[in-house]
Amino acid sequence: MTTDLTPIPNPNTLGFSPARLARIRPAMQGYVDAGKLAGVQTLIMRRGQIVHHHCVGMRNIEAAQPLTPDTIYRIYSMTKPITTVAALMLYEEGQFHLYDPVTNYLPAFKDVQVCERPGVLGPELVKPCTPLTIHHLMTHTGGLSYGWFEDTPVDALYRQASIMEGSMAERLEKLAKLPLVSHPGAAWRYSVSTDVLGYLVEVISGQSLGDFFQERIFGPLGMTDTAFHVPAAKVDRFAAVYGPGMQVVDAPTSGQFTRPDRAHSGGGGLVGTTADYLRFAQMLMNQGALDGERLLGRKTVELMTLDHLPDALKPISIGISPVRGCGFGLGVRVLEDVAASQRSGSVGEFGWGGAANTDFWVDPKEEIIGLFMTQFMPSDTYNARRDFRNLVYQALVD
Repeated sequence: MTTDLTPIPNPNTLGFSPARLARIRPAMQGYVDAGKLAGVQTLIMRRGQIVHHHCVGMRNIEAAQPLTPDTIYRIYSMTKPITTVAALMLYEEGQFHLYDPVTNYLPAFKDVQVCERPGVLGPELVKPCTPLTIHHLMTHTGGLSYGWFEDTPVDALYRQASIMEGSMAERLEKLAKLPLVSHPGAAWRYSVSTDVLGYLVEVISGQSLGDFFQERIFGPLGMTDTAFHVPAAKVDRFAAVYGPGMQVVDAPTSGQFTRPDRAHSGGGGLVGTTADYLRFAQMLMNQGALDGERLLGRKTVELMTLDHLPDALKPISIGISPVRGCGFGLGVRVLEDVAASQRSGSVGEFGWGGAANTDFWVDPKEEIIGLFMTQFMPSDTYNARRDFRNLVYQALVD
């Protein structure tokens, strides 16, 4: 299915000032002209209609390719909400309960321990106070980590074990032998939890994660360009990832994403287009259905997008970067306190971003979907995403 991204001619009919929306393009162009970002694609939908869509800059500077509406991006951690939806589809079928121990399905975790304290001769390990559950995986409260952080010896063990290399089965076997950073339920920590969740989907469904996604999510929603790799016929649409100084971090033709045999990472493995992710976001906005295809029940989407964290686990942060004013649902951040967030938005808004500076959010109160797509790392180098969000809400006048 091809999604028409042409904005309606009169956005004022949906409460947006055309003059104020016009501020978005030069703001994003400014990042390109300053040599900060190669290209940016921005989109706003309200009440099922597109009120803004624009592309500026290049998707591949070296190949002189402009960024176009059908550009394919590495969406990295924007994979996580999709994996969570996949798991919730199995939950709705009665395949598991959220409070089920992970060991019911992945017995490799039966002997997992917790790093109680660093210790002089190595981490001091104890048994978990409570079992690691599927709910812990969905909320990043299970004590798992990513191996990126420096505040615990467990992350060093992740790096030594090359936890992000090999097949998903091999990664899970290595992970299950490493200690947890904290007791399950005791802390929020961004982690490989959704990779474990994706593998759990494979075990329960008997399908690869890619096949499950295609059959149950991408096919029904018409997400024709979202997958775990970019086929040769589409590589010319695949954007390069840049870093500071417009240095290429990941080239379209030589990176891992062009390999059909790459691992199906539920935490960050997908590529896709703005049009495709818009379809997914619309399904969530519509409480589980789109164009006659129902993926989840209304109450399940409601459960997914509630804040599941007790106050003791907030504020959440990724490393040293706080996610102000937000709690966490099942696979998505949830805005709980607009004032504390220090940005415009609505209570109940939910979404997530990706490592190459992509982001989406759904604002049910205002019936708005926002999408920001570029390919730049580190993702928090510039304020372009935050600028776009502010520009969206300053243009909303009704």
